[in-house]
Amino acid sequence: AREDGGHSIPGTPYRQIGPKHLRQRVADPTGEAAGTVVVDTPGRFLYVVEPGGTAMRYGVGIGRDGFAWQGEGVIHWRQPWPRWKVPEEMIARQPHLERYSVENGGMEPGIGNPLGARALYIFQDGKDTLYRLHGSPEWQSIGKATSSGCVRLVNQDVIDLYERVPYHARIVVHQEPLPLSHTA
Repeated sequence: AREDGGHSIPGTPYRQIGPKHLRQRVADPTGEAAGTVVVDTPGRFLYVVEPGGTAMRYGVGIGRDGFAWQGEGVIHWRQPWPRWKVPEEMIARQPHLERYSVENGGMEPGIGNPLGARALYIFQDGKDTLYRLHGSPEWQSIGKATSSGCVRLVNQDVIDLYERVPYHARIVVHQEPLPLSHTA
C-alpha cells in the first residue's frame, strides 16, 4: 500500500500474481536500444530496455482477442491520475459507459478509475492510437488477455514505469513471442 497524489493505493497481493509477472530486472531479450519500451504480448510482459544489456520487466494484462494493437510508436503524452474518457467505439459496445464519454468530461481520477495511477499514451505517425499503458485496480488481470486493447500494470508498477519512461520514448508492441522472454 502507498499514498500517491492524494490517493491511497491498496497493497497488491503479489503472491497471487505469480513470480514471473512480478517486476524484475532481467537480461534484455529485445535487441532494442536503451530507453525503448517493448511489449511482448504473447508473454504478457513489458520491458524498458536499459544500458548494458538489461531491461526492467513488468507483468502486464493485455487486450483480449480482436482488441490488440501492434507496431511502433512513441509515448507522446504521460499523465498522473488521468481522467478516463471512454472512446466512442467502447461506448457502442457498452452504452452504459456514455456518462464517461469525452463529451461528458470522462471519469474523475482516482482509485476506482480504470486507468489507475498513471497513463502513458501511444501515438503513431503523430496520431493518438487510443491505446495506453496504464495502471489498473484489477491486479487479477495481470498475465491475462482481458482488456479492450490497452496494456495494464498494477498501480505500483505503472508508477515505477512512469518514472523510467520519458516523453517521446519509442515503443514497440509485438504480437509474436520474443525468443528469451518467457523465462522466469
